[in-house]
Amino acid sequence: MQKLNHQEIYVSLDIGSSSIKVLIGEMNDDQLHVIGVGHVKSTGIRKGAIVDIDATVQSIKKAVDQAERMTGIKIEEVVLGVPANQTILQPVKGVVAVNGEDREITDDDLARVIDSAQVMSIPPERELVNLIPKQFIVDNLDEIKDPRGMIGIRLEMDATMITTSKTLVHNVLRCVERAGLQIREIYLQPLAAGNFALKEDEKNQGTAYIDLGGGSTTIAVFQDGLLKNTAVIPVGGDHITKDLSIVLKTPTEQAEKIKKQYGHAFYDDASDEQLFDVPVVGTDTTDQYSQRYISEIIGVRLEELFELVLDELARMGVQDLPGGIVISGGVAQLEGIAQLARQIMLTRVRIYTPDYIGVREPAFTTSVGLIRYANAEDDFYGRSEPVDASSYVAPYPTQSTPSKKQANGPERVESANKVSVIDRAKNLLNKFFD
Repeated sequence: MQKLNHQEIYVSLDIGSSSIKVLIGEMNDDQLHVIGVGHVKSTGIRKGAIVDIDATVQSIKKAVDQAERMTGIKIEEVVLGVPANQTILQPVKGVVAVNGEDREITDDDLARVIDSAQVMSIPPERELVNLIPKQFIVDNLDEIKDPRGMIGIRLEMDATMITTSKTLVHNVLRCVERAGLQIREIYLQPLAAGNFALKEDEKNQGTAYIDLGGGSTTIAVFQDGLLKNTAVIPVGGDHITKDLSIVLKTPTEQAEKIKKQYGHAFYDDASDEQLFDVPVVGTDTTDQYSQRYISEIIGVRLEELFELVLDELARMGVQDLPGGIVISGGVAQLEGIAQLARQIMLTRVRIYTPDYIGVREPAFTTSVGLIRYANAEDDFYGRSEPVDASSYVAPYPTQSTPSKKQANGPERVESANKVSVIDRAKNLLNKFFD
């Protein structure tokens, strides 16, 4: 098998409750070409969290193998998405004096200000996942996106720090390590997916991005161009399947097929004419149902889910969403779901589907988003070296370092100096797994 050319090929790994997706994409002048896809049913994951390490590792290996066979490329490193369960976002600030004699801001100054923003103490049970710069300030001149090359004495940065549960992250890392993969970068799933699925105006005005997955639903609110808040509701497409299975008295597998083939979320638009046979569990007989009949079952569950989303938005303190709501994720494929969402949430709703050959399904939004986000970060900071996931469980350097946001311009910053999630995520692990 040929090896990956690091410059432009990215592999994303999206570990979800119902499926695991591996995407091989080639980035060329900001254009993504999907060249390989691995998509397998996941086992060992419930509500977004890993409950069985061995089963999850097997599922990851299967998905990786599928993508490799499609392309003939050996996958060694992945861009990993971590779920938003138990995520906390908090504002941080970094301040440094510009080092160079000529007072020109360099990659090194950028790296130091990012470092200084991360000195605030993180509780021992939490792990830093990402740091998102909001703005840079040079000598009181604010709203700077990239300060490199500017002249100044004092460099500041306002940023948002994303932390999550250490246990959750480390279990994901353990699975990736056991599957024999290195980690190129780690991002919060709704951060990468929302950044890519929402238009610039939507991100600025205030929009909720909702990922309707199999085991859970993730809400991410964007405003002023940044991720502001995120939450996870433990209800998703699997609950709809279960409802159908109970009401129609049919095996779960069959209920899933019916949902995908005949499912409709909006009762008023569902058809009475479209009939299909459903095998009854424990017998050789079949019952006949119409699309309208099952749309009622699906609609009730989705109404409940959208009500929970509204409650969650209210709890976040979101009063108004000028940009409306953007829905994606596997469940977003259901016909009529946008109409139902509009009716319940009383705002503008659109469905986002990636427009790339081979992945034209809302379920792939996170996978594509991870590649696009990693590429945008590499363009800005320079490429960070992948880290073997097993090094997470190795004893550490005494000084822990933060998320990748390490600057690298034309001359790359030494990889030892890289501020990578990995460098830090190592910290507790030797104690953690002893």
